[in-house]
Amino acid sequence: MSTLHVSIKAESFPLAEVFTIARGSRTHADLLMVTIRRDGVFGRGECVPYSRYGESMESVKHQIESLPDEFNRISLQNLLQPGAARNAVDCALWDLEAKTTGKRVWELAGLSTPGPEITAFTLSLDTPDRMKAAAEKHADKPILKIKLGTPDDMERLEAVRTGAPKSNIIVDANEGWTADIYKELAPHLLRLGVSIVEQPLPAGDDDLLAEIERPLPVCADESCHDRASLPALNGKYDMVNIKLDKTGGLTEALLLKKQAIQEGYDIMVGCMVGSSLAMAPATLVAQNATITDLDGPLLLAKDRDTPLKFDENGIHPPSAELWG
Repeated sequence: MSTLHVSIKAESFPLAEVFTIARGSRTHADLLMVTIRRDGVFGRGECVPYSRYGESMESVKHQIESLPDEFNRISLQNLLQPGAARNAVDCALWDLEAKTTGKRVWELAGLSTPGPEITAFTLSLDTPDRMKAAAEKHADKPILKIKLGTPDDMERLEAVRTGAPKSNIIVDANEGWTADIYKELAPHLLRLGVSIVEQPLPAGDDDLLAEIERPLPVCADESCHDRASLPALNGKYDMVNIKLDKTGGLTEALLLKKQAIQEGYDIMVGCMVGSSLAMAPATLVAQNATITDLDGPLLLAKDRDTPLKFDENGIHPPSAELWG
């Protein structure tokens, strides 16, 4: 069998609007696309390096370049740690196998044929008035995800609920609260119809979640990367947010989903801000998840040439031309 040829391309996709969370703002989605070729066939994967996890475009590129001349999806799990680098390579290998065999990835993975899933739409952190206006603009969306994590969150949340009275609201604090702030806000979150709260306390400093009342489901994001994360979540979280850039690809994401369900967690499937190529494999993990949050392409000013389809039924699985 001929050697794998791996190429890496740095890309920057402009966002439709400035995207702000508690940690800062961005105007572009900076990502790496990996293409793996063998015998004239190629597969692609995409990742978004994330500084919160000590990643940069350069460090992730270096990890990928460190791979040996020959490897496969199984050996890759030990060659690279969970994270963005392994994600792009793992998903490219899945795509390559699908194109080589003429089968879709869900067939190769032993999954049922996927269908569309309703996805959340994210409103970035802003002034209450601007967040209200954004909520009014997107009040037709079934699920709105609100980026919070500041001392002035209640005014923002009230504004969003006024702007979108019928939408299901989920809140992402991005590690921005303390246990006291969360206890103070929790009754108001319930009053305003918030269905879940995502990562209210910093990862590594979230033991108090096991000691305080959790009146609405709490979802682990920064605290959950792969299956090795699960033991530390026991008694603190009710749901886990599976992101391929954290798990290190589709292979581990599917295993994490299975084990998390067995351990009693609900499933949320999320994303970094990336293109349709990054969301494509995540649509398979999102099947029958409690919450799907794969709106990355909707936040871009420009997407891939063969983008994922979004409509009233949600985000659809990818065409073979895009991935898998």
